[in-house]
Amino acid sequence: MDLPAQMKTLNRRCVVCSPYRFLKRLVDFVLSIFLFIVFAPLMLFIALMIKLDSKGPVIYSQKRLGYKGRPFTIYKFRSMRADAEKEGRAVWAMKDDPRVTKVGAFLRATHLDELPQLVNVIMGDMSLIGPRPERPEIAQSLQEKLPRYFERLNVRPGVTGLAQVRHRYDADIRDVAIKLKYDLFYIEHLSLPMDLMVILETIEHMLLGKGV
Repeated sequence: MDLPAQMKTLNRRCVVCSPYRFLKRLVDFVLSIFLFIVFAPLMLFIALMIKLDSKGPVIYSQKRLGYKGRPFTIYKFRSMRADAEKEGRAVWAMKDDPRVTKVGAFLRATHLDELPQLVNVIMGDMSLIGPRPERPEIAQSLQEKLPRYFERLNVRPGVTGLAQVRHRYDADIRDVAIKLKYDLFYIEHLSLPMDLMVILETIEHMLLGKGV
């Protein structure tokens, strides 16, 4: 994918270069290893449930755009049928998506389908908290409609983030625009208190099954 010229001159606000950015990476690495060990038994159980529920691989991988526009492979527990994109093109997920499996619906509601992304965080492709990474072809389309969309790439994408916990699931471009405002606000106010707030709200979402 040929990224537009603005990707070469991404916004370099001082907040992105702040000392907290380096502390954030250290915390991401240590905490992700700890969480991976703690949740390992649960992840094995989830893998078994996925296998019993539907045909297909346990882990779903997909190309996404990461920090500074670098592509990487994201990992999730499969929550949809194996033939969810049988036409071979990127398709946005939708509310009450009929492609979602029974186990997948529970995983998405509790955000447990995101647990394999701890590996992405350990590898440095993602952070625990940040803007949600998007597929290259969809990101390109959104950038054409929302000129500041690629500013989200000034930080590592996150397993969870302010936009995810503050706004509903993307139904159309208006939802994406609202979430973009949250993402930009997060980047401009990147701090430990901000991250702690997002973590607490994420835990609330998981316990109350507010995911999609």
